[in-house]
Amino acid sequence: MVKNYMEDVVDKLLPEVLKNYDNICKCPKCIDDIKAIVLNNLKPRYISTEKGLLYTKINELSREFNTNVIKEIALAINIVSENPHDC
Repeated sequence: MVKNYMEDVVDKLLPEVLKNYDNICKCPKCIDDIKAIVLNNLKPRYISTEKGLLYTKINELSREFNTNVIKEIALAINIVSENPHDC
C-alpha cells in the first residue's frame, strides 16, 4: 500500500495548533479544508515499506521539518477562517 506520510504528520500536529485558535470554526468541513490546503502546500512523502516509514520518521525529527508543517497549518487556518463554511 502506498501512503502519503504527510497526512499522518498533519493529523498529529493539527489538533495541537488548533488549540491556539479559539475564535475559528472547527466543524468537520473547515477542518477538512485546512488539511487539504496544508497537504497541497507540503511536499508529499510517499511510503510503501517499513523501511520507507523509518526513513521518513527520521526526517520528522528535524526541527525545520516540524516548523514548516506548523507554518503551513497556520497559513491554512488563516485562509479558512477568512472563508468559513456556513456552520
